[in-house]
Amino acid sequence: MRYASITNRLTGLGSGKWAVHIEARHMIHEGVPVIELTIGEPDVVPDRRLLDECARAMYAGRTRYSNGRGEPAVVNALVEKYQKRRADVTAENVLCFPGTQTALFAVMLGLVEAGDVVLTGDPLYATYEGVVASTGATLKTVPLHPERRFHLQADDLEAAIAPETRVLLLNNPHNPSGAVLSREEIAAIGAVCRKHDLWIVCDEVYEQLIFEKQFFSPFDDPALAERVIAVSSISKSHAAPGFRSGWAVGPAEFCERLLPVSETMLFGGRADVLDLGVHRRGGLGHDRDGAVAAFRYSRGDEGQLLPARQDRRRRAQGLERDHPADAGRRHVHSARRLRHRPVRRGFRLETAPEQARGRDAGLVLRGRGQRFRPSVADSAR
Repeated sequence: MRYASITNRLTGLGSGKWAVHIEARHMIHEGVPVIELTIGEPDVVPDRRLLDECARAMYAGRTRYSNGRGEPAVVNALVEKYQKRRADVTAENVLCFPGTQTALFAVMLGLVEAGDVVLTGDPLYATYEGVVASTGATLKTVPLHPERRFHLQADDLEAAIAPETRVLLLNNPHNPSGAVLSREEIAAIGAVCRKHDLWIVCDEVYEQLIFEKQFFSPFDDPALAERVIAVSSISKSHAAPGFRSGWAVGPAEFCERLLPVSETMLFGGRADVLDLGVHRRGGLGHDRDGAVAAFRYSRGDEGQLLPARQDRRRRAQGLERDHPADAGRRHVHSARRLRHRPVRRGFRLETAPEQARGRDAGLVLRGRGQRFRPSVADSAR
């Protein structure tokens, strides 16, 4: 039988990339004590008030088809959120999707095709290759240097631009390094994209999981408004990845052109889940109803770890006792007690001291002379 070429382009770019994660989940199911470092999934449950709101909405009849652009209350909440960053945002700038992944897929379908090139930093999030390949375009990576703390440099970006380049896919805060770009770095990157007439697609799903720095984005610059599309979701900010509620915010003309693409793929998300993000104090723009509060205040008044973190710490200490560090084996160690232990493929895990009350010590991944310190976004997972 014959198949469309997209099935060839995506060979090896699907679930095969998650083999380690799937193996870990299987081991957990079999009772093996495993600490996952494989996927950006919050290790705390959503705020109970969010779950109660979702249940209330379902019992109130919010189980029917939604609007193709997005539920009006959600769109309005997103307008309010993004108007704090740029005053010209209206409902015409917003499209809702079931998660950031779907938003990225649809956005790329609307921007590039065969013969086009998309740039992104390397290391990169696992699904970017498939998202770009699905359109027929080519993904070209720009090195993120460890000596520059894995911050994308404007000079490196400009050196990678070719006549076929159409889009910069900018992940900030960055997964997997945790790097957060400064105002000056964002301005320099924006200037390069204006000079070469590039779109900027900003994956900002970790925007609210910053503890020590301020978040800056090309989206916030009115001079870049015609070329910037921000995508995000409640998966990290509200510790609700399974609810699949995301969005894209960009130029009105772009959203109008992309709406039929979105509606052809699906017709709106779950209304009850969309309600989850907008109720109570500030909704989508208020991090204390989401994961940040849980990460920031994960110790109680008595200094005790919450159950999820307590269990993780206990399992880490158990692994440390049960598996001494003999060469060639794969290990996960207690963040408080050990430094410099061997793991598979020449990488090793180190620990960073706790920087703030309520945070676990960070993890550092070393290998091939490079150092990955997930000090901001990834240390919060």
